[in-house]
Amino acid sequence: MDNQAEVGRYDRGLEILRRLAGEDEPAVTRDFNDVAPDLGRLTVEFPYGDVYHRSELDLRERQLATIGGLTALGYALPQLRFHIAGALNIGCSRREIVEAIMHLASYTGFPAVLNAITVAKEVFAARDDDEPGYADAEPEPEGSRYERGWKALSEIDGHAGEAVIENLKSIAPDLGRYIIEFAFGDLYVRGGLDLRSREIVTIAACTALGSALPQLKVHIHGLLNVGGSREEVVETILQMAVYAGFPAALNAMNAAKEVFADRD
Repeated sequence: MDNQAEVGRYDRGLEILRRLAGEDEPAVTRDFNDVAPDLGRLTVEFPYGDVYHRSELDLRERQLATIGGLTALGYALPQLRFHIAGALNIGCSRREIVEAIMHLASYTGFPAVLNAITVAKEVFAARDDDEPGYADAEPEPEGSRYERGWKALSEIDGHAGEAVIENLKSIAPDLGRYIIEFAFGDLYVRGGLDLRSREIVTIAACTALGSALPQLKVHIHGLLNVGGSREEVVETILQMAVYAGFPAALNAMNAAKEVFADRD
């Protein structure tokens, strides 16, 4: 690649990073100059100039995926703080961010979600804008938690999700019931975030976790079932190479390949 092309990567990455950071000189471009000056340049070029620049997911979807992945990782709270602020800067609402984080209680566990919500609360409090904080409780949906959960699971994850519940009947039927009632009957049916976005967030989180490949396959089916495309699956996983690393992205991409083959 010639030098002019390399300059182009930096410039387009810096343009995206400026939109997210809300400032002309984002901290990453200067904070490491005394110890690792190339790290700042590489952080602009690859995550933003190469990956974020791709068109198969829009910037809102990429930010929700990143929030999902960083929540799942659990140890990257400063980066999560930056990307929550970045999501607000490019037009995500506070409620969308809160819903994306809450949605992951089934996948990352409550400690990771509580830590991420605490970070979101700090970001919201620090902003000088007129958007109200999101604190209103959701009205209780109609029907029993089990009934609405089973309906949501069947519609979103289809046979792949139903097979998970069936496989639990002989050993832990209550675990299957909790999945139906809590993950789907409590969380998936909430407003504030559409199903396609919830599945993008879930795929990002399962990719970042690295230990949830069977569940990742179920939710790849889920994204496709609710109107997402194969390109969006691939892009969500590819996005996680930046945050969870190439091994996690490679494993997840192999899972996606198997799901695509099953559906052909």
